[in-house]
Amino acid sequence: MGVIELLLISVGLAMDAFAVSVGKGITLKCVRPRHALMVGVWFGGFQALMPVIGYLLASSFAEYVVSVDHWIAFGLLLIIGLNMIRETVWGDEEKQNDDFGFNTMLLMAIATSIDAMAVGISMAFLNVNIWTSVAVIGIVTMLLSAVGIYLGSVFGSRLGSKAGIVGGIILISIGIKILVEHLELI
Repeated sequence: MGVIELLLISVGLAMDAFAVSVGKGITLKCVRPRHALMVGVWFGGFQALMPVIGYLLASSFAEYVVSVDHWIAFGLLLIIGLNMIRETVWGDEEKQNDDFGFNTMLLMAIATSIDAMAVGISMAFLNVNIWTSVAVIGIVTMLLSAVGIYLGSVFGSRLGSKAGIVGGIILISIGIKILVEHLELI
């Protein structure tokens, strides 16, 4: 695999994390560098970790993960998205806006990086340096996620109190997109 192919794979894998970052940024009243860093590290870290796990599990277990990864990602994004909408409509807006807690970030990082595990499984059958590959994947995802937070906040400031609803809808839509693509319904 060449550098161009690796960069294209990295950007492709980072798109879900980027979109979720935009959704998360929409809910923020004021973006601080720590928000961008936190999202970048969580998403970039998991996008780098999951291919390693996939690479190591590329034996007979692979067929089981690939067959349900889309359901796992859909379920996690649906739960997070519905929770964002619920908190915007019925909850404390400040709590929802500042939710960068461990559980929330862990769920979002897992949900956006499950496809990276499948890429790691594929890499096990190719002649690639897994460590260089995961470093590039992680860095690209980290940078795009950080940019996504800032872009989302621009949209969020224009949407006002409806931002949490839009962010939740974005997360649910990404989950549906992942599910539809894997089930080949289109």
